[in-house]
Amino acid sequence: SLKIKEEIGDKQGIATSLDNIGSIYYDQGETAKAFKYSQQSLAIAQEIGAALETKQAASSLWKVNKKLGRYKESLEMYELFISTRDSLESEANQKAVIRQEYKSAYEKQAAADSITNAEADKVKDALLTAEKAENKQHQLEATAQKQKAYFLYGGLGLAILFGGFIFNRFRVTSKQKEIIEEAHKEITDSIDYAERIQRSFLATKEILDTNLKDYFVFFKPKNVVSGDFYWADLLSNGTFAVVNADSTGHGVPGAIMSILNISSIEGAVKEGATAPHEIFNKTRQSIIKRLKKDGSPEGGKDGMDASIVCFDFENKKLTYTAAQNPIWVIRDNEVIQIKAEKMPVGKHEFDHVPFEGGEFDLQKGDQIYTLTDGFQDQFGGPNGKKFMIKRMREYVLSISHLPMAEQHQKLNEAFSDWKGDLEQVDDVCVIGVKI
Repeated sequence: SLKIKEEIGDKQGIATSLDNIGSIYYDQGETAKAFKYSQQSLAIAQEIGAALETKQAASSLWKVNKKLGRYKESLEMYELFISTRDSLESEANQKAVIRQEYKSAYEKQAAADSITNAEADKVKDALLTAEKAENKQHQLEATAQKQKAYFLYGGLGLAILFGGFIFNRFRVTSKQKEIIEEAHKEITDSIDYAERIQRSFLATKEILDTNLKDYFVFFKPKNVVSGDFYWADLLSNGTFAVVNADSTGHGVPGAIMSILNISSIEGAVKEGATAPHEIFNKTRQSIIKRLKKDGSPEGGKDGMDASIVCFDFENKKLTYTAAQNPIWVIRDNEVIQIKAEKMPVGKHEFDHVPFEGGEFDLQKGDQIYTLTDGFQDQFGGPNGKKFMIKRMREYVLSISHLPMAEQHQKLNEAFSDWKGDLEQVDDVCVIGVKI
């Protein structure tokens, strides 16, 4: 219904269809989707001044916001629902009063006229009744014959038309189904192929197993391909570098950006960069240079929020650079937070300021965590709210006594339980390494 209304430009119908879809999602318990569709319905209804559709959308959003724990917004929608309903009822009442006034005036006039003309009408009616009775007998006989012919030919014609219609619709539907299935297969195959290409750029299990004794990578893209990525390599100075990054966007655009970001990191390493801040500074220059060619006046402002940690296991040293994304070290059941530098790896107003990074002395048993923002930004729980960074940090601390493999399992379970039936909002990547 929505598709048809959009094709014919029926905005009032679009608003009604959107709210109906939202109501169905609400009944199915998919509250976030219900909010999305009813919100779109309200915007269109208010744009075109459709009072009835505004009332219906406001009623839906009143219930959805209440379900999500947004009580202020729920009250606002309830007030809008009441005011619109009262306005509609007031308008209907006014029309009813006017109709009643006209009806009363008409009945008074008709009564007066009927008294004057009553006698003349009786004579006239008697003559007309006699004439009609005679004519009606002839008409009934002729009509009966005509109806038999009409029913016969009409029924045959309808049967032919209906059969032709059904056959044509079957043929068109079958063709459309074939086209859709073929297009879906082509798209799915293309995305699967893109996923294989992107995965070839990520850190392999082999290189991670060779250089890290105890670790996990919790990687959960929103779609098949991802803007988040993790990369690792053994550098020329003997340290082992691990990057955890969130590229601009997600899905196919994010995946393309991730490949550019990884290529820029690898380019910096090939040029001989070994210090984390030096790698990110060179990576940023490469990204800015590449995106200058995107056709925009100032060049693209895409890039990534990322952290890089370089392990010197022999000297128990950790060098790092955190660009927007934090790094956590858990030691003696406490979280040591390595704060991020407030700038991304890419073009921005402070891209002339170099990354500084830092160094950290490691101890046996230390656990180092790097993460993107997808986990803590996920909506869910009993009230449909974000997980939040504080809850994320406390949860990681609560499971840090477990082996890394079990921590990975716990993170996966916690994310799924929190998300519930809601849509995943972003890519997720959490990496843990135990010294």
